[in-house]
Amino acid sequence: MELIRPGTTFDFIGKKKFTVWVSAIALAISLGSIFFVNGLKYGVDFAGGILIQVRFSQPVDISEVRNAMETMGSKDAMVQKFGGENEFLIRVEKIEDDLEALSKKIQTFLQERFKGKELEIRRVEVVGPKVGKDLKRKALWAVSLSFAAILIFVAWRFKQVSYGLGGIAALVHDIIVTYGAISIAGLEYSLPLMAVILTIIGFSINDTIVIFDRVRENIKKLRKEDLETVFNISINETLGRTILTSGTVMMVVLILFFFGGPVIHDFAFTLIIGLISGTYSTIYIASPVVLFWNKHFTRKKKR
Repeated sequence: MELIRPGTTFDFIGKKKFTVWVSAIALAISLGSIFFVNGLKYGVDFAGGILIQVRFSQPVDISEVRNAMETMGSKDAMVQKFGGENEFLIRVEKIEDDLEALSKKIQTFLQERFKGKELEIRRVEVVGPKVGKDLKRKALWAVSLSFAAILIFVAWRFKQVSYGLGGIAALVHDIIVTYGAISIAGLEYSLPLMAVILTIIGFSINDTIVIFDRVRENIKKLRKEDLETVFNISINETLGRTILTSGTVMMVVLILFFFGGPVIHDFAFTLIIGLISGTYSTIYIASPVVLFWNKHFTRKKKR
């Protein structure tokens, strides 16, 4: 199956001056939101605390649930609608040790307060502050070590540091843009979204290596052509594969986003942003970085 005819020559590399500005604006907006505007809203997994999902058999206004939590003494509790009309998420951030006892106290109080409305406790998550900090530290280590391993592997595979740097530059771009989207959308950064970040890293670097492999093959075949032309030809030759891979994955993720329900909504949304950014960065970040490095550093070393 050929989506792209052989001999197609879209000038991807020729657009790099324009795409540099697109990436710069996207990164500026993302970093601005993360550090100066919304920040990252850590979920219970990382911040610690209690998360309770409740469902009522009869209509209940969100203000009633908030008043109930205030009456109990949890004035800082965050209550939000979740899923159906009578379903709510209650989140309490606490720095105390006995979170299990507090969780049971909240459940008992709510069941007594809403006796006639058949309260169902659908989910309870309890994470202590120490565990949350430990998970946050391990998450940072997971991303950092994956970056280091990818840089070493790609540089070794292609016998040039520039290819490793190109792959890492694309991944850094993808992660910042994805975190920016999480911040702008006001999503809770939890372990499932951390899994999305690691998935995006794997997806993006795989696509990059496919193009780099074709570049390595074409360098031997097209010795008379300059490196920029070789990259352009290689991207065009692998374009069909890129469209099929990214397109089929995107179709599945879009189905999850629209029909998967509220539990998986944030996961699917973050993955959509990561897939778009990962496909874009493979062509417009990784390749230009390799070309820039070879032009300004590799040639000077040879001389």
